[in-house]
Amino acid sequence: MFYLIGLGNPGEEYKNTRHNIGREIVEYFSKKNNFSDFSFDKKSNALIAKGKIGKESVTAILPETFMNNSGKAVAYFVKTKKQTKGVNKGLTTAENILVLHDDVDLGIGSYKIQFNRGSGGNKGVESIHKSLKTEAYPRIKIGISPTTSTGKTKKPEQGEKIIKHVLGKFSPKDQEQIKKVRLQIVKAVAATIEEDYLFAMNHFN
Repeated sequence: MFYLIGLGNPGEEYKNTRHNIGREIVEYFSKKNNFSDFSFDKKSNALIAKGKIGKESVTAILPETFMNNSGKAVAYFVKTKKQTKGVNKGLTTAENILVLHDDVDLGIGSYKIQFNRGSGGNKGVESIHKSLKTEAYPRIKIGISPTTSTGKTKKPEQGEKIIKHVLGKFSPKDQEQIKKVRLQIVKAVAATIEEDYLFAMNHFN
């Protein structure tokens, strides 16, 4: 079993915000690949949808815990290798997940696949690190910061400005860039599931 996790906040007021880009691309991926409709799973406090990519069974997960507590939902499905030792060998380990989330260090229209790296200040990722007690799982960081005419990232200032930015909505121009990069991310997600994260990193980073 492979788990695809989209980070974001639940509720209509957060729809189309920059902070929800991971969540919304997982929704898009699930629909594009004919997964089941998302339904609420009370035990994990998450919306889940199931499908297959190639021969791999996949569960898409959208935590309903709000971003900063994402790890609580993820930990219901995933255990580290250390945690599975001598317990249930059928449990999914952290390397069999892929987390999609926003990243203010990357410009809009860009993304990066990573494995076993720090959170970069993303509270949702920090929550997963803490709950799983490991950073050793693959992620796709999706850029949400504006860029200059030369393509240089203009990261928002810390404090209230960065909070306002991540919770703000994409402009029509930004949305066009997101649509283009979304197609590449969908391919990268499928490659990670069907092959592995190393294959995806070599071909898409």
